Amino acid sequence: MEHVPALDEDLKKTLGPATAKVLAEQLGLHTALDLLHHYPRRYAERGELTPLAELADQLDEHVTVVAQVADARVLTFNGGRGKRLEVTITDGSGRLQLVFFGAGVHKPHKELLPGTRAMFAGKVGMFNRKLQLSHPAYEPLGADASDQDAASAFAGRLIPIYPACAKLESWKITKCVDAVLPGVQETVDPLPAALREGRGLVPLTEALLKIHRPASKADIEDARQRLKWDEAFVLQVALARRRHADSQLPAVPRRPAPGGLLDAFDATLPFTLTDGQRHVSKEIFDDLATSHPMHRLLQGEVGSGKTMVALRAMLAVVDSGGQAAMLAPTEVLAQQHHRSITEMMGELAEGGLLGGSDLGTKVVLLTGSMGMPARRQALLDLVTGEAGIVIGTHALIEDKVRFHDLGLVVVDEQHRFGVEQRDALRSKGKQPPHLLVMTATPIPRTVAMTVFGDLETSVLDQLPAGRSPIATHVVPAKDKPHFLTRAWERVREEVENGHQAYVVCPRIGDGEDEPKKKKAAQEDDDKRPPLAVLEIAGQLSQGPLAGLRVEVLHGRMDPADKDDVMRRFAAGEVHVLVATTVIEVGVNVPNSTVMVIMDADRFGVSQLHQLRGRVGRGSAPGLCLLVSEMHEASPARARLAAVAATLDGFELSRIDLEQRREGDVLGQAQSGVRSSLRMLAVIEDEEVIAQAREEATRVVGADPELEDLPGLRTALDALLDTERERYLEKG
Repeated sequence: MEHVPALDEDLKKTLGPATAKVLAEQLGLHTALDLLHHYPRRYAERGELTPLAELADQLDEHVTVVAQVADARVLTFNGGRGKRLEVTITDGSGRLQLVFFGAGVHKPHKELLPGTRAMFAGKVGMFNRKLQLSHPAYEPLGADASDQDAASAFAGRLIPIYPACAKLESWKITKCVDAVLPGVQETVDPLPAALREGRGLVPLTEALLKIHRPASKADIEDARQRLKWDEAFVLQVALARRRHADSQLPAVPRRPAPGGLLDAFDATLPFTLTDGQRHVSKEIFDDLATSHPMHRLLQGEVGSGKTMVALRAMLAVVDSGGQAAMLAPTEVLAQQHHRSITEMMGELAEGGLLGGSDLGTKVVLLTGSMGMPARRQALLDLVTGEAGIVIGTHALIEDKVRFHDLGLVVVDEQHRFGVEQRDALRSKGKQPPHLLVMTATPIPRTVAMTVFGDLETSVLDQLPAGRSPIATHVVPAKDKPHFLTRAWERVREEVENGHQAYVVCPRIGDGEDEPKKKKAAQEDDDKRPPLAVLEIAGQLSQGPLAGLRVEVLHGRMDPADKDDVMRRFAAGEVHVLVATTVIEVGVNVPNSTVMVIMDADRFGVSQLHQLRGRVGRGSAPGLCLLVSEMHEASPARARLAAVAATLDGFELSRIDLEQRREGDVLGQAQSGVRSSLRMLAVIEDEEVIAQAREEATRVVGADPELEDLPGLRTALDALLDTERERYLEKG
């Protein structure tokens, strides 16, 4: 009897060690179940000719095409000693040349006769300005005796084209899937029967058979709908269980004292809070007053006043006798937050003991580069409760840091931190502290539901009164060099009017990245290395910005030097700051009105939006100039045009996500979940994700341990291996 592989069986047993090794190393597939969830990327039809015309966009990519041989000829070179077979294939939309050399010409010369239809796979290359595949692998789709197996396998069917790699072509993966497909009957269906029937979804076994071996396009659609639901629902159940477990944890309710520190602070504010700030603050205060820990994500547009909302939450906790810690990703940002918070609080930041009659409290800074005496004093202030608020980098997480009564953890720019780091800080409370996570990178609603689904979400999308609009323009430096000349004139004009400027570059340029630069130059002579801070600063000081005080800021500088530069820039002593993206978040110098971003096409859409949020923070209007040498018709220029066209970060994050692979955008935040999203597209499948979240919340509310749903438990265990479980535990 034919061996039916168990779903958790190593592929070595079914496919042999050599094939299993390639599948594991190149595609991350280890078991029969992994392979069943390696879905076809698209399908070719026997009667359909795959468009060769689209290959120009896939240079250096591994592709699979279905086409017909138009002609084949053997050419000799090197005095007749060398042979080359050139085969031209066509599909009606275009033609493509295949080349075979040396001893490799004999077999294809016999098999690839004019009129032969076949699948061809290889890396798209360019020779003499023509696209070609060199030594492609191929599988004839003919009907002669030697091709009977291939013909019967593909006859009358849609041909699945799998995501493949150089060592394993799509049709070889097809044969691997065929070997494990009999085991599909063992799959456990994770969806509750009532949910599946209520939504008209096919059973899982049927969905897997239809996705791999569809008889029609309707089969593919049925399978896709079902498999999307699996991914969305199982993930949302994991997040719903996390939320449910959090709601069972104890926490100390933190309510601000009437006439206390928060009231005293509010009374000193020289402006009124926006409606958005008031609304979000109420959500946070309501959460803080409950006896289970708050888990809230605060998304705010650049410059919407998130720090003010977070500070008021921290003051409320200090009012109630607790302490608050703010975790920042860089020393520059931690120092910036410490400066701005102590300035906003004024004399209230110079308080004595917690809970004493004096309303103020101490606000301390804790970073890795602090001197020993200052560090020792900060640690003492925390353990005694003298300091109500601490702002720091990952130095806050170290074992020797102890709190008197940690009540609130605020994580700024949360995507910069691993879950272990957040968890280590949260574990320093006697009971789980409340958690407020902030990000200025706007996240589309569905991404927030998928990635931060264990957090409640608040959105600040209203800018405070007095904030000026930012005008953004693309500067095509190659097509119109005089535009760049004008850009530097604009910088001089702003400085002459008493303002300051940023110039941002993608690279530092201190020699450490030279090897990479040389390699990149060798790989592509047309591509110069990205512009560097140290080079551009020198050119500007001696050229278009001569006479202005130009300084640099980058991540490899000594922390004390970084702080010194930022202090002098904030004080107006530096006219132009040439920096890397170290200024991307949190840096607040209201007098800066213009930013020039060099090689802007090298940055992502959301990153450009973040960067330009550093200007226009005062009463004078902001200007952001995106300098690029890319051609007007290029996708990179289209991205820059999108940034110039809107100041809506949520709209831009959506564009960003549509233009890039979701994994890139979701990044580390989705670690532990990425490999589970094979069919679900977080932008396109907004409705499925929203419905799955509702269903998951209902199911978990009724049966938190999923005792009546063993299939769902099994699917969760498969999704949440140890590492992923840890990710969600700590999220």
